[in-house]
Amino acid sequence: MVKKQDNIIVGLDLGTTKVCAIVGEVKETGQVDIIGIGISPSHGLKKGVVVNIDSTVESIKKAVQEAELMAGVEINAVYVGISGSHIKGINSRGVVAIKNREVGATDVARVIDAARAVNIPMDQQILHVLPQEFIIDDQDGIKEPHGMFGVRLEAKVHIITGAVTSIQNIVRSCSRAGLSVNDLVLQPLASSRAVLTTEEQDLGVAVVDIGGGTTDLALFLEGSLWHTEVLPIGGNHLTNDIAIGLRTPASEAEKIKIKFGCALSSLVKHEETLDVPSVGGRPPRQLSRQILSEIIEPRVEELFGMVQQKLKKTGFEDMFASGIVLTGGTALMEGIQEAAERYLGLPIRRGAPRNIGGLMDVVNSPIYATGVGLVLYGAENQDEAPRKFSRGGMMNKFWKWLGEYI
Repeated sequence: MVKKQDNIIVGLDLGTTKVCAIVGEVKETGQVDIIGIGISPSHGLKKGVVVNIDSTVESIKKAVQEAELMAGVEINAVYVGISGSHIKGINSRGVVAIKNREVGATDVARVIDAARAVNIPMDQQILHVLPQEFIIDDQDGIKEPHGMFGVRLEAKVHIITGAVTSIQNIVRSCSRAGLSVNDLVLQPLASSRAVLTTEEQDLGVAVVDIGGGTTDLALFLEGSLWHTEVLPIGGNHLTNDIAIGLRTPASEAEKIKIKFGCALSSLVKHEETLDVPSVGGRPPRQLSRQILSEIIEPRVEELFGMVQQKLKKTGFEDMFASGIVLTGGTALMEGIQEAAERYLGLPIRRGAPRNIGGLMDVVNSPIYATGVGLVLYGAENQDEAPRKFSRGGMMNKFWKWLGEYI
């Protein structure tokens, strides 16, 4: 039986190692049930950016077809995650006068428009404008200004931009796979939506999403996003180190990392061993697991060293009462929590999707945080997305220009 389409939301996680399509069904109560999952190896993306459109299209088609079969629906539109070193995040503020002394929807729209009026490079496109707080006549900390009285309204926002060419290539890949894009969503924003609690966001928390090609950082304070960063290091760097260090094919190095990898060599027993396939038809070798861990540990230390450096640079490093939430596939590695606590000096937990129904036992893993987060984001913003990405909406000029190339 084919389900109704109007309550179906699909998230498409375009990763460096995998493409994942997750289908969610929104119930009348607002509950989101996961009803379909499709995964295919990612061929055509590198560090979150499309480098081969044909390969990307094929990976998308395979993942979507698998999700369609499981969910019993036809997928035509998706919410797509976007990441990569081209992503930039800046904080801005805008001020307007309140015409009728009572804040209305038009006043909020005007002040956000004023805040987004910042100079960005011609090759960058605004993806998100996320309100942090509103200020009415010097009264700060206001989250919902509607109905309040005053003469001056100010907004602080976090603006996220991405490279126009990268956006174009993602949208074009989806289009060639027969899909329209409801919205492009920053991947750490989606992951955060899936794994964080409201209390963590209010107290202050950092999400570290360790993907295949990049590590995404999102900092939340007082319930709002204050900083985003994309680091050019991820799980594939560990795989490459293992392949070189153990002289084994990259495909075998990935399997060894998943099955035997440990981020801290002090946690590995000396007598533990593993069989390592060789290259060129040579027989496999038996090596100590300690050697594998000694290859992984320096790269993990480098990763968390970069995270710590970025946290200090923001000036917020002492404001994360809730600590750090690790997500992404590499967050499953043995010893990764202990390593993060050692290098960052903050409480650490693994983040898996929460507050969903349906195939909860299947997606209850950091691997699916972004995909599930995209579905949850879509469920909350499905009324706005068609306007945002329609040819008559805010992005009209961009889509008109983009249409010439698709």
